[in-house]
Amino acid sequence: MATVNTLVLTGYGTNSHLETAHAARLAGADRADVVHFADLVACKVRLADYHFLIFPGGFLDGDDLGAAQTAAMRWRHLRCDDGVPLLDSLRDFLAEGKLMLGICNGFQLLVKLGVLPALDGKVFDQQVSLGCNDSARFEDRWVRMLPNPESPCVFTKGLPQLAMPVRHGEGKLVARDAACLDRLAGENLIALQYVHPETGEPTQEYPHNPNGSNLAIAGLTDPTGHVLGLMPHPEAFHHVTNHPCWTRGELDPPGTMIFVNAVRYLKEQ
Repeated sequence: MATVNTLVLTGYGTNSHLETAHAARLAGADRADVVHFADLVACKVRLADYHFLIFPGGFLDGDDLGAAQTAAMRWRHLRCDDGVPLLDSLRDFLAEGKLMLGICNGFQLLVKLGVLPALDGKVFDQQVSLGCNDSARFEDRWVRMLPNPESPCVFTKGLPQLAMPVRHGEGKLVARDAACLDRLAGENLIALQYVHPETGEPTQEYPHNPNGSNLAIAGLTDPTGHVLGLMPHPEAFHHVTNHPCWTRGELDPPGTMIFVNAVRYLKEQ
């Protein structure tokens, strides 16, 4: 089976990188390297040497100018020390069919960059954003999500209802216009939705939908299914004892199942 090398980027306020790398290793990745963004720019590491790229959660640049906005400008305008634009390396990574995961702040970065949802194959054209929660406050709580079985997303394929924690202030998915939102649903690019714990149905009800996201969107994929961005933190639920109700016998499947799907897919290619 193929070797899976995972790159977890950190720096400028990112956190959760160590837990994210740990989750990738638990899922069977052969390598899970935590690398500072500056080392990528300095050509000390290259995207081409990896198969799985993860943008973990954090507070990039203190969310100055909006969550992940400054980081998106770095990606759009910086060149590596060898003169190659960072965006070209990212475009090549995607074109080769490799996998990309953005968690919380990483999801915010992927939408600001236009990597998601990439309708009509328009990568790097921003079509949606993630705005302030309807509650006008930082949300730190556990939520339940339902994967879309019709989605092309390789990360969520065949998964049951999932439980994970959220911790964000800007998680409300807002589309460019109503037509864009309709296409996300119609083309099954909504990979994950917040659900009510009692009905198991997608919900706009607070706090089960912690941010008021349209269509209860918790995670998006692109038309290839090779990119996933989600607001909840799968890396924060990698063992049964991470769940706040595990002593009551609530044995939900861990969030690392998303990583397991990704690594399995890469090993089988």
